[in-house]
Amino acid sequence: MKKIFRFVGFASFIGIFYFGFTTYPKLDLISGFSAKSIASGHFIDNRSQEMIEKGDNDIDMIDLAKNKIEGAGKFVVASVYGLKERKAIYREGLGATLINDDFDVAKPYEVPKRTKLNNNLPFPYGNKEPKASLPNGMDTVFANVDYTKLNAAVANAFDTKGQIKKRTRSLLVIYKDKIIAEKYDTGFDKNSKILGWSMTKSITSAMFGILQKQGKYDIYKPAPIKEWANDKRKSITTSDLLHMNSGLQWVEDYTKICDATKMLFQAEDMTRTQLEKPAEHKPNTRWNYSSGTTNLLSGILRKQFKTHQEYLDFWYSALIDKIGMNSMVIETDMAGNYVGSSYGWATTRDWSKFGLLYLHNGNWNGEQIFNEGWAKYTATPTNTSNGRYGGHFWLNAGGHFPDVPRDMYYCSGFQGQMVAIIPSLDLVIVRMGLKEDPEFDFNGMLKGIIGSLKK
Repeated sequence: MKKIFRFVGFASFIGIFYFGFTTYPKLDLISGFSAKSIASGHFIDNRSQEMIEKGDNDIDMIDLAKNKIEGAGKFVVASVYGLKERKAIYREGLGATLINDDFDVAKPYEVPKRTKLNNNLPFPYGNKEPKASLPNGMDTVFANVDYTKLNAAVANAFDTKGQIKKRTRSLLVIYKDKIIAEKYDTGFDKNSKILGWSMTKSITSAMFGILQKQGKYDIYKPAPIKEWANDKRKSITTSDLLHMNSGLQWVEDYTKICDATKMLFQAEDMTRTQLEKPAEHKPNTRWNYSSGTTNLLSGILRKQFKTHQEYLDFWYSALIDKIGMNSMVIETDMAGNYVGSSYGWATTRDWSKFGLLYLHNGNWNGEQIFNEGWAKYTATPTNTSNGRYGGHFWLNAGGHFPDVPRDMYYCSGFQGQMVAIIPSLDLVIVRMGLKEDPEFDFNGMLKGIIGSLKK
């Protein structure tokens, strides 16, 4: 019996030691993710702590964190078994920011100046509701749309009662600028702001398209980074960065501690993480997806303006508010940079407006936001990506989705966020949720929706 107790005790010790050895280094990231997620979801979208923990934070190991919302102080603290406590603060206009112990919460800060779209036009060019004289709030019925098939395809993207498998939160289908289908999961509606994760990368890309149209930037020139001036990185262009084939070293693997997780949950200035990496390959010879590259691009954008205030305002005045994405909030890091890789929040309808802007080649109700050629640049496959990636947008040029037109290109984010643009069908589809490809059948969802359009 003593031998049994010794064996059990030894096995328990080994188990605890192994858990500590493998998990303890991750605790800082776990509590950081949890604090940031709850602060954003609660203060930006008014979700309860329980809803966020059962939804956004229902991720292996992230669910180990214990969280506390301080409503009066507008911050959240999280820890794992009382260890590695992290804090995320909320500031109106800037969203939630994960901070370190040295961050001065009393220091004054600048916020972007916003202008709300104010006209009498219905969606998408205004904020008025469709006429709603027809079922499902639609103001147009298209003879070539089989609405029975369409509604069945949309319903099939959602879980049935008691199911937790597909985890779709919203699905919106826009055909010829008109909403033809719109559905939300319990707890969400057309006013719910949802995190787009890496769909924010496409917003960052668009800002360069706007600067290029204004004649203020040339993406084909070497990136304006003084630290690269005297080494082989000096030949990297902004276009290389937009195409994710700069050749810079980077590891993006969310199953472990890596460059991406350390940047998002530990870095004070996220624009510098990729900047400081060495070159491993010549530019335009090896595609490598990197959130650090996008935040580097955000830093480059900041340096195009004389003041921080101008940088903050530009994203909204030149794009976001201009096309009526008034719900959108792009969150900042501790240094005041927009986290262009990951932290854009907006309603499903507002995400669709961004897709419509590209569907119409940069023209928004008669105003050219970026040059028509920018949309073509965005949707052209980059070298070495096998037809999967363009200018900070994903592509179907290589047939990744076999039952979807090859001209489809799309914004894509963690856990299956998608804004799909299909020019050949005059179609924009937005899906927000908590499951991604291949766990969620995007090909099947898109096939079903497309199949409802009669030829």
